[in-house]
Amino acid sequence: AVMGLVPGMPHFSFLSMAALAAGGAYLFWKKQNTVKVQALQEVQRQQELLPSPARAQETKELGWDDVTPIDMIGLEVGYRLIPLVDRNQGGQLLARIKGVRKKLSQDLGFLMPTVHIRDNLDLAPSAYRLTLMGVILAEAEIYPDRELAINPGQVYGTLNGINAKDPAFGLEAVWIEISQRAQAQSLGYTVVDASTVVATHLNQILYKHSSELIGHEEVQQLMQLLAKSSPKLAEELVPGVVSLSQLLKVLQALLAEQVPVRDIRSIAEAIANNAAKSQDTAALVAAVRVGVSRAIVQSIVGTDSELPVITLEPRLEQILLNSLQKAGQGSEEGVLLEPSMAEKLQRSLIEAAQRQEMQGQPVILLVAGPVRAMLSRFGRLAVPGLHVLAYQEIPDNKQVTIVATVGPNG
Repeated sequence: AVMGLVPGMPHFSFLSMAALAAGGAYLFWKKQNTVKVQALQEVQRQQELLPSPARAQETKELGWDDVTPIDMIGLEVGYRLIPLVDRNQGGQLLARIKGVRKKLSQDLGFLMPTVHIRDNLDLAPSAYRLTLMGVILAEAEIYPDRELAINPGQVYGTLNGINAKDPAFGLEAVWIEISQRAQAQSLGYTVVDASTVVATHLNQILYKHSSELIGHEEVQQLMQLLAKSSPKLAEELVPGVVSLSQLLKVLQALLAEQVPVRDIRSIAEAIANNAAKSQDTAALVAAVRVGVSRAIVQSIVGTDSELPVITLEPRLEQILLNSLQKAGQGSEEGVLLEPSMAEKLQRSLIEAAQRQEMQGQPVILLVAGPVRAMLSRFGRLAVPGLHVLAYQEIPDNKQVTIVATVGPNG
């Protein structure tokens, strides 16, 4: 700019260049300042989001309330199934679930936990999911605007619709239009709506896993109920005879084999009368089963006087008893079958069970008491509906009929 003022120099050109240079410098300075201002504003905004020292005392600290507990029982539904759980849209599933919980509570003897229901957009629109302690136990897809025609085993025709399987029991089924209901029933199908399908599936899952649904709180409630009718027994039992945790283990073992804990008085008396002999859970469970044996057998065969049973080959039963004796009484983990022998026994048991089921008879394995629990665990892996009874669990008014003998040579 100074050169533009020197005599003889081209003033206009130098002044123009100076003006451009000055303008460029100004724009660069403005841009830099703008960036700095924006950075300062961002820092200020972030600082405003943080609590000031004065507000810090008022801000709630992170606590256990911020930890979301896992639902004991969960039902997740796709968005097309939301109307089933919305009473305002005529949904009946909530009422059905309440009915399932009530019936199971009455049958098993303790209060079923609440079922937490939520929608899940990750599921297929017409799918649902059942969870236990956050673990997925079952998933299925249903058609809320249709009904499920289930083949109970013998039908007299076919139906147009969407072929499927009943989610609860795996029976052959067809999703039909509601207008086909009368036709399906006339052909021998069992027809249920979508809400009933979900409720039945839930019932089956809860019943199967009932031993995992009872805890210390439920056992404490049972003790309070017992105290109302038998205060002395309740007072003596916990903690005088067994701890609450030990009692819980006994009840869980019973429920694992679908033995209800409804008759808590008989259960408590059996424990009180036998705990002095052994505090071992397996021994206490065996004593309780004898104490409630009438109820166990009645739940299997009803009031029928005849009890059709499957027995073990005498030689195999003796091998198991000798093995148990060597391992130590109550040490069932030490009782092992050779793999080939176990495979043959399992195959023989499955064949005998199939024959019983074809005749509409319950599948009952009758064995010596000391090996009952071990054989129950082994047998139910092959035959889920198997009932394993000990000789001393048979009531006097039942007539035992041996329908089959199983074993490696069977």
